Amino acid sequence: MVTFSLALLLLSVQWSWAQEDPLLPFSEYLDHKNHVLLRWGFDEIQRTILFEVTVNTTGWVGFGFSPNGGMAGADIVIGGVGPDGTYFTDRHAGGNAIPEVDQLQNYELLSLTEANGKTVMKFQRSIDSCDKDDLSITDLPMKLIYAYGENDDITYHGTQRGTKELNLLKYMPQITPPNSNYFDVTMINFTVPAKHTHYHCKVLKAPAFDTKQHIYRIEPLIKNVDLVHHLLLYRCPPIVTEELDVECYTTVDAQCMEVVAAWGVGGGAFEFPEVAGLPIGGNVREFFYRLEVHYNNPTIAEGRVDESGLRFHYTSELRQHDAAILMTGLAVAPGYAIPPKAKSFLTYGLCDTANIPKVLEKANDLQVFAVMLHTHLVGRKVRVGQFRAGEQIDLLVVDENYDFEYQEMLNLGKTKTVKLNDKVLVQCTYNTENLDTLTWGGFSTTDEMCLAFLVYYPAMDLSGCSSFPDSKALQTAMGAEDALSWLDIMLNKIWDDTSVSEYQHTLNTIDQHITVTNSVNNASSYKGTFPELTVIPPAPCISGCVTKSLALLSLLLCLAVQWASV
Repeated sequence: MVTFSLALLLLSVQWSWAQEDPLLPFSEYLDHKNHVLLRWGFDEIQRTILFEVTVNTTGWVGFGFSPNGGMAGADIVIGGVGPDGTYFTDRHAGGNAIPEVDQLQNYELLSLTEANGKTVMKFQRSIDSCDKDDLSITDLPMKLIYAYGENDDITYHGTQRGTKELNLLKYMPQITPPNSNYFDVTMINFTVPAKHTHYHCKVLKAPAFDTKQHIYRIEPLIKNVDLVHHLLLYRCPPIVTEELDVECYTTVDAQCMEVVAAWGVGGGAFEFPEVAGLPIGGNVREFFYRLEVHYNNPTIAEGRVDESGLRFHYTSELRQHDAAILMTGLAVAPGYAIPPKAKSFLTYGLCDTANIPKVLEKANDLQVFAVMLHTHLVGRKVRVGQFRAGEQIDLLVVDENYDFEYQEMLNLGKTKTVKLNDKVLVQCTYNTENLDTLTWGGFSTTDEMCLAFLVYYPAMDLSGCSSFPDSKALQTAMGAEDALSWLDIMLNKIWDDTSVSEYQHTLNTIDQHITVTNSVNNASSYKGTFPELTVIPPAPCISGCVTKSLALLSLLLCLAVQWASV
């Protein structure tokens, strides 16, 4: 009786987990006849990946990974719904024969159903290999294999098999919907100044459309790959009504601060998920936009002409949601300094979504599906934490090996919900141990930033959500009477491990101005402090009856069931 009750409890907990699966944002047919559909999503932080395979059969279904597209060395699962119920096993293939059952079962079955001539198998596993019979899932293209039978006798599949190569962790579908077209927003015959850093801005009106369109792909058009470091496209408030072609942040262009597109050096085209697109035209007012191009010209080259920009692919076939981008992190403003001689110096920027309803009539939760991280030359790591009711609940994204020369939009692998009243903390790690002078916060390549651009839906009229240290509190904490005496202290301080640590502590504990700004630059701000960010370790490999999703409860239940059955 004890065994039966525990088994029922275990099944009910597993069923509850299955009901709360994260979204499966990616999908591909693995065959030309569209009989085998794969849907998947992943969690880079927890190092797990979720699959759902749908096959037009009422027999057995096999799916796996192969080193070369064949059976030899393949990592496979086989499942189905037979006369005696469901079956599901983790297997490996030594050659062209029925795959052997693994000693360690490292795939976790979440659901297996058969209806209307289709079998649907949903399961998860660790991204990394758990044992010698499993293959790790990498961020390079992998060869996926499938096979299925007409009944539940697992025998030779005949022609009902195939292979397809996909990059599961860096998936970028090239789907061109009906009624598609594109327009470009670029610099025109612009001569790049002969100086190390230059931000140039072009304010212009986007093409007009009688009906609303959705942008589904943003593609960089880079003419000088050695000069163009990043591109941003901002939407301007209604008061901006004239075209401009000027150095950034010198005129009215600085009022255009609502980010609608972003690209960084090393990145490629970005595809929006099928549920969302960037809106343009129709009831969306004919705003002006500001294209910002950051030119990094360390050789001080003269006479270089550039026409870089962005290509926007759009369609009249509207998606379910309007998408948008929210800039979060440490506000880019004068008065922030990173000390030299620091092996690992941390800066923070906090977004408090509780401020959003204070600047918008209609506010909603953010469904975040991608993030672009941004620092400059001394940036080494970027982490984005999510907090709810004072407790850290997740890391939205982490880059433990940030590379200034390779900045791309990071797809989260599933949609993560940031609820109103949640806080988003951006943490950047810098290394300045080889520098002798302060590194200032600012726009130059040799200055620093700490930003995370959240791509989300449904869209809100927001431009930024960030924080900045309270200057008076910082001056007081460092014994300065005003900004000039604080600057004198900073410039003349002897920086070593002790002084760096003390300054780090001061910055982290003083009051911060935490601000959210809407599309017309109305802001709400309050003073607050940072929550403490911790690194969430990845879960161990899914193995045997110990499942990641059930953690310690599963372990205790599994052991109890095994003990009671002895």
